[in-house]
Amino acid sequence: MNTAKRLFVLDTNVLMHDPASLFRFKEHDIFIPMVVLEELDRAKKGISEVARNVRQVSRFLDQLIRGMDNEQISRGLEVPLIVSGNPQPGGRLFFQTRTLASSLPDFLPGTTPDNTILDAALALRKQHPDTRVILVSKDINLRIKAAVVGIHAEDYYSDKVLDDVKLLFSGTMQLPDDFWETHSKDLDSWQDGGGTLYQLTGPLISHWYPNQCLYLQNDSAFEAIVREVDTRHATIEVAIDYSQPRQAVWGINALNREQNFALNLLMDPDLDFVSLVGVAGSGKTLMALASGLTQTLDDKRYREIIMTRVTVPVGEDIGFLPGTEEEKMTPWMGALMDNLEVLTQTNEGGEWGRAATHDLLKSRIKVCSLNFMRGRTFLNRYIIIDEAQNLTPKQMKTLITRAGPGTKIVCIGNIAQIDTPYLTETSSGLTYVVDHFKPWSHSGHITLVRGERSRLVDYASEVL
Repeated sequence: MNTAKRLFVLDTNVLMHDPASLFRFKEHDIFIPMVVLEELDRAKKGISEVARNVRQVSRFLDQLIRGMDNEQISRGLEVPLIVSGNPQPGGRLFFQTRTLASSLPDFLPGTTPDNTILDAALALRKQHPDTRVILVSKDINLRIKAAVVGIHAEDYYSDKVLDDVKLLFSGTMQLPDDFWETHSKDLDSWQDGGGTLYQLTGPLISHWYPNQCLYLQNDSAFEAIVREVDTRHATIEVAIDYSQPRQAVWGINALNREQNFALNLLMDPDLDFVSLVGVAGSGKTLMALASGLTQTLDDKRYREIIMTRVTVPVGEDIGFLPGTEEEKMTPWMGALMDNLEVLTQTNEGGEWGRAATHDLLKSRIKVCSLNFMRGRTFLNRYIIIDEAQNLTPKQMKTLITRAGPGTKIVCIGNIAQIDTPYLTETSSGLTYVVDHFKPWSHSGHITLVRGERSRLVDYASEVL
């Protein structure tokens, strides 16, 4: 082996998490212990995302090993490195082809899979003293055990969208107080469809993205949305003020600046994808539902609302649920019912009127499970993906690619409340789509920073 290269020993969970991880180690070599192949074999059955990933790993390995004899496998298989869609020479993939001399210390007894992987890493380090052997695992406990026995261990970083979640695109930008002085040299303004637009030039436009929300903090309280931007000019439109009662969306008004921007994006028919990230109680689900109901029942822009979410329990799983798909999803849709209760608060018709309104709204809202989304196409639908922070990037891609013509997708979630194992704030599917969709002219994003649910929630979010 080339001493200038590193040798990465892969844990099973890395391959389960990202089947393409085999091709993400650049020019460095990879070693897969036999116990990892055994664990992959045990996890290949089923229709879960993990089982699908395992079967994809098996297909990748089969392609690499096809036509190779035992001697070629022992020398290592060439792994192509994918760069911008073009395969380039990478490192080599080594399988465990013989028994390795046990190197485990006496204080770490047993033959658990984790200990067997550690044993393989220790044996490889002895065999190749000039090569840096690194164990890659998503399992924190295995990385701790590796550190105890003297093996360098790392998390799998290639799936991380950002180095720090604080770098995540917020969707807003505060303009300096001298904004108009520095950007009004070639200013042009006009009215279009009831809105006021400005075309301007200046140093800040190179940092703007389409549908990014801009505001001035001074007395003018100017709020606008970037509509077009190129190297020389930018076109911005004054935002609609949804805090005014006459601009209510299904009886809902914006309570702060970020909510106002969010409603502007949600109500914009030219945006096919909107993502809302925010703390608990910031109004994400309520605004998404109110906007969907207005555009479905009043504007007739969409045929129905579809709401879905990943079914990851916070505590112990409650087990089997009887009934149809929608009935099985009902316990997971408490947020939908809570927000419908807010949206149906009307004094007209008394109890009977509220019940009739509630039934009407429920008839236009369909609850779907993520498990049955693959292969479907939704036409002229308003799709809300709730708790999107618990989705992997691959699951997120599967969902978004279900959208047909005339469909709008709204992703909402709180990246500080991730319940899925092996997902973090920087590798969540929600973070992934926010970062990748920000240059697209038909998408928008807002990070909601203030909770409006109650003073108790505000205090809990701050101190707990």
